[in-house]
Amino acid sequence: MGQKINPKGFRLGPLYTWESRWFAGPHEYKNYVVEDAKLRQALLKKLQPAGIVKVEIERSINKINIILHVVRPGMVIGRGGSGMEIIKKFIVDIIFAHAKSIGKVVKAKDFRIDVRVEPVKEPYLAAFFVASQIAEQLARRLPHKRVVSFALEKVKTAGAKGVKIALAGRIGGAEISRRETFKFGSIPLSTIREDVDFAAIPSLTKSGYIGVKVWICKKI
Repeated sequence: MGQKINPKGFRLGPLYTWESRWFAGPHEYKNYVVEDAKLRQALLKKLQPAGIVKVEIERSINKINIILHVVRPGMVIGRGGSGMEIIKKFIVDIIFAHAKSIGKVVKAKDFRIDVRVEPVKEPYLAAFFVASQIAEQLARRLPHKRVVSFALEKVKTAGAKGVKIALAGRIGGAEISRRETFKFGSIPLSTIREDVDFAAIPSLTKSGYIGVKVWICKKI
């Protein structure tokens, strides 16, 4: 079962909680889902240099709480908190653009945005960060075996119970696409109580896309 389902989705409830937490009626639900997806996608792209790992969104009456988990929080906060104001304006622009696309009138006084930055203590135990690093280095045409070996060593040093990295595509610019898997330790995907983090990120190289998937099993 562990290979047929997203490991994080498989553990929602018993081990993980939802990254978007709010309640809405049947008319607003679909709009909030799309808005959350746009916000998360835009923030992950904009804050990639800061090593963003996860974006959590909480909604209450006339208020939106956004929690950013980043490796380098200083790059997000900025000097004297100037970076936070830029992020808030960026979020407001996305909300207004989404409201305009569905024909809804939204005013700034209708809601309040609160942005919080949480530092990530062990970045190499976060699958999204590791996958992002590998994808970025593959796009710079670094040798894939060296890139993956470095990532495996870093994850192992961080104290993981096990890790698996899968690459698929025209690896190294080969004529025929293939799949390569590298791993160490234990990855019990079918055991719900095991803390398994997962991320899948495409890397755009000159030969085409290379898919990068990372599973990290943390010690409980």
